[in-house]
Amino acid sequence: MNTAASARADVIIVGGGIMGCAAAFFLRRRGRSVILLERELVGRQASGANFGNVRRQGRHLHQLPLANRSREVWGRLPELIGEDVEFLPSGHIRITYDQERVGLLESYARDARDYGLELEMVSGDSMRKRFPYLGPEVRAGSLSPLDGHANPRLSAPAFCRAAARLGAQMIEHTEIALVEKEGEDFRAISTDGRVYRAPAMLITAGAWGDHLALQFGEPVPLIARGPQMGVTEPVPYGIRPVVGVSTNITEESLYYRQIPRGNIIFGGCGYGEVSTETIRAYVKPENTIRQLSQLRRLSPVLANVNLIRVWSGIESYLPDSNPVMGPSAKVPGLYYAFGFCGEGFQLGPGVGDVMAELIDTGATDVPLEHYAIGRFAAAEAILAAATSPAKAAAGTH
Repeated sequence: MNTAASARADVIIVGGGIMGCAAAFFLRRRGRSVILLERELVGRQASGANFGNVRRQGRHLHQLPLANRSREVWGRLPELIGEDVEFLPSGHIRITYDQERVGLLESYARDARDYGLELEMVSGDSMRKRFPYLGPEVRAGSLSPLDGHANPRLSAPAFCRAAARLGAQMIEHTEIALVEKEGEDFRAISTDGRVYRAPAMLITAGAWGDHLALQFGEPVPLIARGPQMGVTEPVPYGIRPVVGVSTNITEESLYYRQIPRGNIIFGGCGYGEVSTETIRAYVKPENTIRQLSQLRRLSPVLANVNLIRVWSGIESYLPDSNPVMGPSAKVPGLYYAFGFCGEGFQLGPGVGDVMAELIDTGATDVPLEHYAIGRFAAAEAILAAATSPAKAAAGTH
């Protein structure tokens, strides 16, 4: 990729995951010059280490317009970017073991219809006949027939190459030490002294997005977690939809998919430790054991399948389970898209498309008010007041 010592463009993007690479691609399609800066290789963190779910059901209802827009992009990827990222619209079934949650699934299905998402409830003999691999404890499921899965390892790099072919400068192995606004321009300064300038900046740095936002005076209560993933040996292909458990119990929150090569890819049931300083994520053996136990419970036909690999990555989470997405509350020309709480892969192409539209035109018809970074400002002010010296001196009771 391009390694220019310094450069200027219309937009600087800091962070080369699927969202940053997709934004670079769509900005170039709109005629905007772009410099994307990535500390390592594009798609190496959450964008490449996630499960690969391309699902819409189960999201906050207000997130469905964004998810729907992204699903449209997923369906056109080969013609858009000229590459196959193994997107398979296999369907997604969200099951529950709890009879009380059946009603929640039914209610969600009714509400989602208003947002253009059609879901089918399945249960009883019909469910057993259509999905014979589901275990006897499964009470019912919600089927989203047009959702599916894709290969995370391929997706961000494919968008990166497509953006580069359109003329974007996609610069890897460039760690940013400082971001700031100087006059009309933003500056991104790398640790080795290279300087990049643009009148607009988009921060798509995942679990490191809060560090960059803080440099603009916009703190975010972000925490980093490590998803726990595994893959089995290949077995005969027969489970087409992605399968996930709807539950309030973390230990049983398994999800899995089978790829046409036969391997079962699974995740869930808890998180591992991560370090954003050393850029390391860890798999806990006890989590893997729990996942295999839940896999047997969810689909007993997979009870004897052999595990061949486990992995993790670094994902970013926020207290309200919503991302930071949209313009800065303080700095004109600054935009954010990070903190997608482990649900950003499906949204990635749509986020890139929407952010390119917003930066280019100043508006988008996709509702973003739930994701405004300013929502944390009030909580920050309350915390500051509660921990001020005067407050501390007054004591507590």
